[in-house]
Amino acid sequence: MSASVRQLAELVGGHTQGDAEILIQDAKTLDEAQPGDITFVEDDKHLRGLTTCRASAAVVQSSVSSAAIPLIQVADPLTAFVIIVRYLRKQLDWSAMPPHGIDPRSCIHLTAKLGAEASVFPFAAIGEGSIVGARCQIHAGAVIGRFCRLGDDITLHPHAVLYDHTVLGHRVIVHANAVIGADGFGYRLHDGRHDKVPQLGHVEIGDDVEIGACTTIDRGTFQATQVGAGTKIDNLVQIGHNCKIGRHNLLVSQMGIAGSSTTGDYVVVAGQVGITDHVHLGDRAIIGAKAGVTKDVPPGLRMLGAPATPEREQKRILMTLERLPEIRRDIRRIKQHLGLSNEDEKAA
Repeated sequence: MSASVRQLAELVGGHTQGDAEILIQDAKTLDEAQPGDITFVEDDKHLRGLTTCRASAAVVQSSVSSAAIPLIQVADPLTAFVIIVRYLRKQLDWSAMPPHGIDPRSCIHLTAKLGAEASVFPFAAIGEGSIVGARCQIHAGAVIGRFCRLGDDITLHPHAVLYDHTVLGHRVIVHANAVIGADGFGYRLHDGRHDKVPQLGHVEIGDDVEIGACTTIDRGTFQATQVGAGTKIDNLVQIGHNCKIGRHNLLVSQMGIAGSSTTGDYVVVAGQVGITDHVHLGDRAIIGAKAGVTKDVPPGLRMLGAPATPEREQKRILMTLERLPEIRRDIRRIKQHLGLSNEDEKAA
């Protein structure tokens, strides 16, 4: 669909500069925009891009007052641009899909309850005693086990799986092939065999959580594995049994947290981090990529490396490692000067 610059400005509560009657067909980034497109500039350091951009209009901060193309001035250009993209691309925005209804090819247990305007797509399954809230979208092939409880405005993407007794708050998004509530990895060695420890708990997910594709969150052994409200989990993340993840955490792709570990609020864990069992990450702790966490992290601390150490200490270690060849040469010269043996150099 198309809209004038003036209409888009009204949509986002912005002010116009320049020709506000130009028609806009699509919204694209600075480097991709063509005539007929609107783009955006989030901050001053990207303003230079407007001089070479081919877009017909741009969304900018309120402080920007002049450019070669019409402008929409707003306080938050990124948020405004998202609204405009969704408006211009309604047919491509899955979150704006109208209710689909209940597809006859889905499988819903007679005792399951669905809220108003729920959508269940082909080959989705909802088990015995489960409750699905209003306006939920259960996409093709998604599976909700027995006695699950889902809040309102939830989206389960294709082939997402919720095991029995899983609880989701409101506005939760679970992306394709994520598995919530599988058995935790618990075994004990008995008479030379690894005997499975029964996993009898479940998983509870708070409001406004997003769970990436192919992520797995294991059920607790006896209690609940929990993920706090507002937490965002990337693709390919593993959360072990009995973990308690705080509110508004950011857990990045390919990280894993072993059983019975906990995090505070606003914790950031970067990609490929490994966290051992029974440790706690304090509020607002930040763990750098590929770190290995083996002990508790105090609130607000930034950790790097394997084993993870405070950022400043780890940077000193890295700087020293870079100087090792030079240090080795210095030691060899000192030993030669003192007439000491260099057997270790010969071996090397």
